[in-house]
Amino acid sequence: MNEYRKIEVIVGVFVLIGVMSISWLALKLGQVGGLGQDGYELVAIFEDAGGVREGSDIMLAGVSIGQVKSVVLRNNKEAEMHFQINNGVKLATDATVAIRTKGLIGEKFVRVNQGFEEDYLAAGDEFEDTESAINIEDLISKYIFSGDAK
Repeated sequence: MNEYRKIEVIVGVFVLIGVMSISWLALKLGQVGGLGQDGYELVAIFEDAGGVREGSDIMLAGVSIGQVKSVVLRNNKEAEMHFQINNGVKLATDATVAIRTKGLIGEKFVRVNQGFEEDYLAAGDEFEDTESAINIEDLISKYIFSGDAK
């Protein structure tokens, strides 16, 4: 009976370790906040959020440096985005941010263009220069309807 009990305890420990490992992996891959998330927050104001959502990537030189923490309407006319930037990433005070698309019709992300200043943005700072998303539908309609009708 003791040997049977010993096997049950060992199996129980392995099952517990397996469940904990799968839970941790699900949280990390699902990008759920809380576990292992560190960094600092920055703010940017855009005329148009262009489909950027919470969890969208923030890229610098093609490398992900953080995620969009939240997107909210500000003053009933602008989109205010809060970014979670990874620790160790230093962005110049004159860095700019723009909303771009991965591929022709892919998901939206925020591209950061590093500035030239030697001073860096600190937690809570706001980007001075932003560029909203380019709306393809507006460009096509301008092209179609801008020609002279003959």
